[in-house]
Amino acid sequence: MKQNKYDDVLFFNEYKKMPRSIGGLEAAGEWPVFQQMLPNMREKRVLDLGCGFGWHCRYAKEQGARAVVGVDISERMLERAREETKHHSITYKRTAIEDIEFAPDSFDIVISSLAFHYVKTIDVVFYKVFQLLKRGGAFVFSVEHPIFTSQSAQDWYYDSDGNRLHWPVDNYQTEGIRHTMFLTENVEKYHRTISTYMNDLIKAGFRVTKVSEPKPHSGMLDKPGMEDEIRRPMFLLVAAEKQ
Repeated sequence: MKQNKYDDVLFFNEYKKMPRSIGGLEAAGEWPVFQQMLPNMREKRVLDLGCGFGWHCRYAKEQGARAVVGVDISERMLERAREETKHHSITYKRTAIEDIEFAPDSFDIVISSLAFHYVKTIDVVFYKVFQLLKRGGAFVFSVEHPIFTSQSAQDWYYDSDGNRLHWPVDNYQTEGIRHTMFLTENVEKYHRTISTYMNDLIKAGFRVTKVSEPKPHSGMLDKPGMEDEIRRPMFLLVAAEKQ
């Protein structure tokens, strides 16, 4: 059974308070880089895996996408997405990312934002995405950086006065499940190395076109705690193409 924390009332209520949940794409530190990695969406069919509140789906439509499909395992997330969506050409489907089933060559672009680190079988997902993309199609996604996911604690190392000394990296080569604390207890994430992400994409048939480990954009660095976000990468962004 795939974990679905976002339908847990306590977790969902905490998630709604996050800046990116309130402010949308502009409140996401990695968004300016992710946005630059996206292809032209005009008249394209777009699939968003792990669509959440539908921010990226609505952005795709604003950019002229012909049709957009958002997939998420959480009914609470999809309910909010539908409430915020006015375009009839955006549809939402409840299913786990691993279980997606679409006809071959159904989409021109597939995107995913901060969802794949919840997925156990990423190689299977990459293969499915390759099959459902048209030739020349684009695949752009972000995940929590493997430096961030290597340890279950996902936290800084502090001195006795509570100052952040450094970000510990351990068990990096040991891939698999991590039981983490994110908003609430017992959140399951899957750690894998950068090379695994890259090699699984290549094995699925993709050509990797760009990789980024962005820091928060300048407009966010004056917010509390954000100056420490440039000390280690928090996100890994990848763009690939089906040749």
